Amino acid sequence: MNTTGQRGSGGPGGLHLAPFQGLRYAPERVGSLAAVTSPPYDVVVRPDGLDHLESADPYNIVRLILPQAATAGARHQQAADTLRHWLAEGVLTADPEPALYVYEQRNGDVLQRGLIGALRLSDTTEGVVLPHEDVMPHIVEDRAALMRAAAANFEPLLLSYRSEGNLVGATAVIERTTQRTPLLATTTEDGFSHRLWSVTDPAELAEVQGDLSTRQALIADGHHRWATYLRLRAEHPRGTPWDHGLVLLVDTTRYPLRVRAIHRLLHQLPLADALAAVRDSFRVRTIAGPLSRAMEHLAGAAAESNAFLLTGDGTYHLIDRPDPALLARTVPDDRPCAWQRLDATVLHATLIDHVWRIPDDPAHIAYIHDTVATVAKAERDGGTAVLMHPVHEDVVRELAREGVTMPRKSTSFGPKPASGLVLRSLAE
Repeated sequence: MNTTGQRGSGGPGGLHLAPFQGLRYAPERVGSLAAVTSPPYDVVVRPDGLDHLESADPYNIVRLILPQAATAGARHQQAADTLRHWLAEGVLTADPEPALYVYEQRNGDVLQRGLIGALRLSDTTEGVVLPHEDVMPHIVEDRAALMRAAAANFEPLLLSYRSEGNLVGATAVIERTTQRTPLLATTTEDGFSHRLWSVTDPAELAEVQGDLSTRQALIADGHHRWATYLRLRAEHPRGTPWDHGLVLLVDTTRYPLRVRAIHRLLHQLPLADALAAVRDSFRVRTIAGPLSRAMEHLAGAAAESNAFLLTGDGTYHLIDRPDPALLARTVPDDRPCAWQRLDATVLHATLIDHVWRIPDDPAHIAYIHDTVATVAKAERDGGTAVLMHPVHEDVVRELAREGVTMPRKSTSFGPKPASGLVLRSLAE
């Protein structure tokens, strides 16, 4: 197998990013472009966040990616109806010709640029697009039902590859394009500025494709959407729009991604019970706040062993140095040592499955990207927040090269693309 993101043997097995006619908001029909955007659907985890987005503008993209109704079927149909109405009313309009889109995000010293396009989902995709996390079947089914009903890709998933660092191929096209006038520019409330350009010139499109056709990519964010793309492609005949899926492709040699942890909220496990159950098998220390200081202690401990920060009542408790005999009994030994040592592996195989005996379903566990939000919800609901330290990107890539998936929701790569800047129709 080729090194992730590096040059391969060429031919049909590489990345094929096709131009498409993007659907974009008509600026004159919305309050502002920032007001109609949203984080990706799986980052909008709190009802107050959903309510905030819905109230920001009546046309906010969250009404498509997270429609609200009594049943799943009603939600999916509502999204389809909403999309149809917005197209008929001219709120969303199709660009005049197919394009690849150069997308830039900037906030202070953070700068990310990449290409949004329709990635071909061919039979050779396996080994070219590398997942690194498991997925939850019920989420894949929900996303698939939404895409079937609406016949659209509402938001791109995030793929990364590594070039040789030269200003050639796709990278050269991106850099040249950013010197032109953008199609849109806006700044969202998180402080990120967003700019979007279209690339339609046949020579530049060929330059991009010639570069990408020998490369591999890692799924940085969007494993459930990727699994959804593959499922829907299998349901449709070849030669239809379902052969492709909407992605943002970033060269992380030039624009390194940040890797953050995804925390767990154990709804029905009080903090006192969680701590009592681990005292015989982990070192347990109470850490003085505030949260930022406690997280620094977690980072230090995570450099030496598996470590987690538990909270839920305003106090912070660092658990680390698990009993090696317990790990030997509970962690599967049929995968590489790097996988066995992952905090997410130990959390699920040892703590959640064996020590706490908690079912891994939404009624018992929530996966939350934001540290402060995880803690606040645990304190409000009386549960336990399990805060984690992020895994290094090189570990993720090495496991992906070996074909080994990490426990689901092990990483959060970013910055994530804002949803709502460009959509893709699957209607034939």
